[in-house]
Order: sequence, then C-alpha cells, then structure tokens
Amino acid sequence: MQPVERSNPEGVDYGWVMQVTFVTTILVGAPVVAALSTGVALPTWESRVSFAVRVGAVIWIVTAVCVYLYARRTNAGDGGSDPDEIEGENEDAERVGEAGSD
Repeated sequence: MQPVERSNPEGVDYGWVMQVTFVTTILVGAPVVAALSTGVALPTWESRVSFAVRVGAVIWIVTAVCVYLYARRTNAGDGGSDPDEIEGENEDAERVGEAGSD
C-alpha cells in the first residue's frame, strides 16, 4: 500500500487563500458590480466591460487582503488539524508499514 502524503504548510496556506478569494469574489463581487452599475450610464459594451473590470479589480484586491488576513489570524486552510497530530500519524504509519513487511 502506498503511503498517503500529507502537507503541513507553516504559516498561511496560499492555495487555500487563492481558492477562497476566487469563490468569494465571484459570489460577492458580481452582485456588487451589478448593483453599482445601476447608478452609472453605460451606453456601450466597451463602457460596460471597462466598468466591470475597474470595479471588479478593486473588489478582488479587497477580498484577497481580507481572506489573507483571516487565514493568517486563524490558521485557516490547514484542514483544522494540529501539526503535532500529523507528525504522530506519520510515525504510526511508518511503524505499521515496518511491521507489515515482516
């Protein structure tokens, strides 16, 4: 049986931050851009796209910073596991592997 590889990033899990930023920006950002566009005259498709990109970029940056700060403060994205527990599980798995090879 192949051992299961685990990751124990120290500090912020940037993969988690990127994924949560992407999803949150779409879920929150799209309605915000739509709501803000109701108060602006956007006669052409070019002006609509330009508005969405400008407002969307600001929303993306604000969301990314907020998610990063949240992850740094709470250790989010680590799967809720204690780093000491993971090390203990790896040692147990090695012992079982050694015992099974007899």
